[in-house]
Amino acid sequence: MAKAGAILLGDSPGRKVKDKLARVGVTAGGISVLFTLVLIFFFLLYVILPIFSAVKVTPRQTLDVDFADSPALIRLSEYNDKAYRVSDHGQIDVVSLVGANAGKSLGQASLLDDTTSVATALPDEDLIALGGSQGQVAVAKMVFVPNPSSDGSAFSLDYPFGKPVQQLDPLRQPITHLAISVREQRAVMLGVTADNRLLVRRFFSGFNTSPAGVPQWEAHSYEINGISSPVRGVAVTPDAATAYVLTEQKLNVFTLGEQGATLRDAVKMTDIMGEGSQLALLSGANSLLVSDESGDVVSQWFEIVRDGQRKLIKARDFASAKGKILKIVPEYTRKGFFTLLDNGMLEAFYTTSDSAIYEEMIFSQPLPDHLVISPRADRLVAVTGHRWQIYAVDNRHPEIGIASLWQKIWYEGYPEPDYVWQSTSASDEFEPKLSLLPIVFGSAKAALYGLFFAIPLALGGAIYTAYFMSSRMRRVVKPTIELMEALPTVILGFLAAIWLAPIIEENLSGIVLLLVLFPMSMVLVGLGWSQLPGSWRHKVPSGFHILLLIPMIVLVGYGCFSLSQPLENAFFGGDVRVYLTNEWGLGYDQRNSLVVGIAMGFAVIPTIFSIAEDAIFSVPGHLTSGSLALGATHWQTLTRVVLLTASPGIFSAVMMGLGRAVGETMIVLMATGNTPVMDWNVLEGMRTLAATIAIEMPESEVGSSHFRVMFLAAFVLFVFTFIFNTVAELVRQRLRDKYSSL
Repeated sequence: MAKAGAILLGDSPGRKVKDKLARVGVTAGGISVLFTLVLIFFFLLYVILPIFSAVKVTPRQTLDVDFADSPALIRLSEYNDKAYRVSDHGQIDVVSLVGANAGKSLGQASLLDDTTSVATALPDEDLIALGGSQGQVAVAKMVFVPNPSSDGSAFSLDYPFGKPVQQLDPLRQPITHLAISVREQRAVMLGVTADNRLLVRRFFSGFNTSPAGVPQWEAHSYEINGISSPVRGVAVTPDAATAYVLTEQKLNVFTLGEQGATLRDAVKMTDIMGEGSQLALLSGANSLLVSDESGDVVSQWFEIVRDGQRKLIKARDFASAKGKILKIVPEYTRKGFFTLLDNGMLEAFYTTSDSAIYEEMIFSQPLPDHLVISPRADRLVAVTGHRWQIYAVDNRHPEIGIASLWQKIWYEGYPEPDYVWQSTSASDEFEPKLSLLPIVFGSAKAALYGLFFAIPLALGGAIYTAYFMSSRMRRVVKPTIELMEALPTVILGFLAAIWLAPIIEENLSGIVLLLVLFPMSMVLVGLGWSQLPGSWRHKVPSGFHILLLIPMIVLVGYGCFSLSQPLENAFFGGDVRVYLTNEWGLGYDQRNSLVVGIAMGFAVIPTIFSIAEDAIFSVPGHLTSGSLALGATHWQTLTRVVLLTASPGIFSAVMMGLGRAVGETMIVLMATGNTPVMDWNVLEGMRTLAATIAIEMPESEVGSSHFRVMFLAAFVLFVFTFIFNTVAELVRQRLRDKYSSL
């Protein structure tokens, strides 16, 4: 009979099958979870790694382009299918780069026969300016024809000023240096003559047009005086308001007015980097590239506002210790450029990195006469005599690197290097700023302020509920608090942004007063309770003392909010926010860290409370009874026995709350201003990793640098969570081993 009972209870075939199935199911589930985590990890790496890939420049095609004269300017079309070539005699040829006609001319035109200088406007405008030997300047715009006309021409010339030639120098001296900018209503041409005079011709059209629809330009000409040393290079900004003039000794900045120019700044180059040699504008025309006479370094210059004045400063040097820099080739739409050295080495730079992102010896003697980058920066053409060598360029993410992600970068227009997250802009000349540190800082700030609010309340509530509260009340309180975890965080974020933030803004003094008086009042109520006669205290059943605190909490809260406005009137001039800004220099955002801390704490409290309460309640009863039997008080038993025994579970609860706070999305998305600032001020906002991913991932272009940095942010969040969980488990095991003997 006993044998039959044993078979029925422990050895029945059905139970063995069920046990085996359960064991296999649990094992398979655990393995699948680990496998999924590993897949996520490697998928993130798969998307991220291309942004750190090396730049590649590989030969693609060689063309023999035979012309009788030498080129003065070469530009590529957007789709790399053709290029236009301007000769030193002013002849324009469109050269096919693909198909059976590769290397052949698709059409010709003559703009200015006696060309002495050449200039272009922004790359996407296809505007050409040629300076002549008689002080004249010819300006035309290339208009490519998708389908060649009947005469075989693949382009036409458009003259923005209505006629091709403008007389810049009345003395008819040759134009040796030239710069130009043309917009819808204003334009400027800047020329340097052979006798080193600096001439400006400004155009203004207003809204006057001819019957044919051609703008009617009004021109004003004048000369810029004070330039004594030979000019090495000139440039004008697209808004026709600023001119840069590089001489041997100085880099001059002029404000171009209607009737004259004003010297805004002059930097003595010899005190900083030696004599200037070459001058080029970076994309957007907000930065200058200047090389020195020795050819060892290229420096980036831009204007900043300092002490209320605009000042031209040198932001960084791009050094080349492997040869002398012969040519600087800026990219069209990015803040990068290539340099050609005298030993045939090609280097690539980007303004977020001081060192070269590419270095390779790819040219042999004789060196190219011209080096041209395509508008999309995916082709490079080296022209040596009649030989055109076309290279494919793989440089998709030059703006991303260790420095740009984790170090301070001096961006255009900023007064000093800084950590900046600004991924998009309405401007085509925008310089991406993708420092992860501000949003990592924001994640840490949001989590810490949330835990500052949640840990005291959650652990205090867990200790009281598990150790002091009556079992009947505990059966009501514990499920109620755990039910809070079911509230959607989007609702909490919505309430924090729409309801809580205005309340805190209107009662900021009362909130601060409440943070001080709330713990003090609880201590005072406890002291007062201990002084009451024992007959009174015994009338309240054990475990129900919390009911006495509820009216006190309500009264203290009501009193603090009622005193908020009187306190502001008495001590802060009626508005504490204005007082903090004017007197202490502290900014105030309505959706700030205080709002996030309260809302985040409300979301994290159930997690910490539930785990910590279970850990404390699970402490064996004989430990508590033994401590009390030896004469210890309830408080001594709690602090020296119960909390130590439950410390592994309590630590796990805190770490679980930290992980929940770091990964929280909707609350920080809705309850903050999402400003990526690095400031511990509790009255200002922040931007977190999770919120950034939620906001910007839908609008990022697939495969772009911004898109991959979003995956990098997710990877950082993944790693942080993994580290927190690993540390929590290690500490929990250590605490368990230490106090298991109790």
